[in-house]
Amino acid sequence: MEIFRLSGKRWASVLSGKGASLKGARWNSQGTEIIYAASNRSLAMAEVVVHFNLATIPRDYMMVTIYVPDDIKYKIVWERDLPAGWNSFPPVPSTQTFGDNFISENQFCLLKIPSVVTKGDFNFLVNPFHPEFARIKIVNIEPFYFDHRIFR
Repeated sequence: MEIFRLSGKRWASVLSGKGASLKGARWNSQGTEIIYAASNRSLAMAEVVVHFNLATIPRDYMMVTIYVPDDIKYKIVWERDLPAGWNSFPPVPSTQTFGDNFISENQFCLLKIPSVVTKGDFNFLVNPFHPEFARIKIVNIEPFYFDHRIFR
């Protein structure tokens, strides 16, 4: 399986949850390392673009294709399994606890989780501490240019 993430050029070649741990985000609290990825390129773009406008559009983003061997098991989470307010903005603390528990329990390398941005699509949370993480590899990095029409 391939999953995707958009990243600044400086960090594109590194699969690390360190960036997410600096401030925390929807599925992790500050100090918890987790890797955010999407099931397809369009979703990876949508998940990033909600944080920008035309004036702040990144110029150095790279689309990172990540290979996950098919035999790596992952857990699928459905909306009914998520805490109340999971799709609120700003995120509620219970979603951060949910992601933190995924990391600390260390039962799965990946969590397939509903997208807040695109209903019906799924993101992947990757646990960089799981033993199978070493088998996950970046297989392609290419420049990504945001179409300015998105910001009209």
